[in-house]
This record gives sequence, structure tokens and C-alpha cells, in this order.
Amino acid sequence: MSEFKLPTEMVELPSKGLMYSEESGLKSGKIEMKYMTAKEEDILTNQSYISKGIVLDKLMQSLIVSEIDYNELLVGDKNAIMVAARILGYGSEYKFEYSGEEQTIDLSLLENKEIDENLFTNGNKFEFTLPHSKNHITFKFLNHKDEKNIQRELDGLKKINKDNVPELTTRLKYMITSVEGKSETKDIREFVDNYLLAKDSRALREHIRKIQPDVDLTFFPNNAETRVNIPIGVNFFWPDV
Repeated sequence: MSEFKLPTEMVELPSKGLMYSEESGLKSGKIEMKYMTAKEEDILTNQSYISKGIVLDKLMQSLIVSEIDYNELLVGDKNAIMVAARILGYGSEYKFEYSGEEQTIDLSLLENKEIDENLFTNGNKFEFTLPHSKNHITFKFLNHKDEKNIQRELDGLKKINKDNVPELTTRLKYMITSVEGKSETKDIREFVDNYLLAKDSRALREHIRKIQPDVDLTFFPNNAETRVNIPIGVNFFWPDV
């Protein structure tokens, strides 16, 4: 029986692999992905995956050829893989509606954010002094495993009180790795719940947004002067909907 060939592409990760360990398959800063086949379309229409909110992760895991630990993937790198998956499946042209007008962008022209490599000499560990309280903290960028744990915790909190789910503070509890030298989980959670000023929380989140590796998912709407976020709607992976 003849061997069938399946084309693949190399995808550059926004992190350049700088925040992964030397043993990680992501350290090279690149991953190999294959083009979408009928098998992946089955994944996209799997109602069980859709209802559980894991359909895109299942899709990307199926498309990645490189030997990696998917749980290690930083959120910004996952975004780049998501865009690559869309291009490899349905092409680079993405049409959507914004402010009542149809917009069309070429996803292949999206670029990774510029990063200061000097900030990443300690891997996925960073320091920051909160500008108002002056507390010194360390933090990390979230990966896929962190996101799963956060969602699991939020789902549990919804069962207790569906009208008050502390998503922001829950995420901060996973991002912050130490406060004034204290790295115990209970100390970090107590600090976030009782001592983290709103102004400091905003400053920290803005700092993380500026330095975090990611793909630039913004565009200029028709006749606009400022960039806005590209809406990732249902037609991103289901263009016929």
C-alpha cells in the first residue's frame, strides 16, 4: 500500500521558547502542525467536546505534529497555534461583522508581539513591585494546565454562588507566585483576597499585558484611527455558520 503524504507547516511561537525548560519540546520556539483533514472536522462537530468547552483544544492537539506537552503551552503561544489552525483548515481570509459593517482580514498577516528577551532570563518567573502598596511580588504567565485548574475552580464556585464568581481574583491567585518572599498558596490567596489594592491589581495586569508574548489579535476597522480586538466568533472555525 502506498504511503500518503500530508503537508505540514512550522509555526513560530510568540514566546520564542524562552520561558520553557531545556527539556521541553517547546524550547525551540517552533512547532510543526499539519493541515486539517476530515478527521479534524469530525472533532469540530463533536457535540460532547463542544458542550464541555474543549473542542478547540482537541482540535489543536490533533493538528500538532511536534512531540510536546500540551499542558505546558503558554496562553499566548496557544493563541498563535489557534490562528495557525484556522489558516491550515479554512484559509487565511476571515470575514466578520464589526459595528454593523462586514470586515475582512488576512490572518496570515497577523504578527507576534515584540518582546524584550532581556526580561526572560529566568524562564517563566518575573518580579514586580506593586506601585501603591510597594509589596514585592513574583508572578508567572499562565499555561494550559493553569487555565484548566482555574476553570475547574470557577465551576466549583458557581455551584456555591452562581451570582458571584470571582474570576479576576482567582486568576491572580494562579499568576502570583510569591508576595514579600512568601510562596505558600495560603499566603498568596490571603493577600489577593484581603490586601491587594484595586489600583495595584490593575497596574499588575497592565504590566503583564505589555510584556506577555502573544499574537497581535487587533485590527483597524474601516475608516478607524485606532486598533481594536479582532472578534473571535463562531465563524472563526465554523465559517459556514
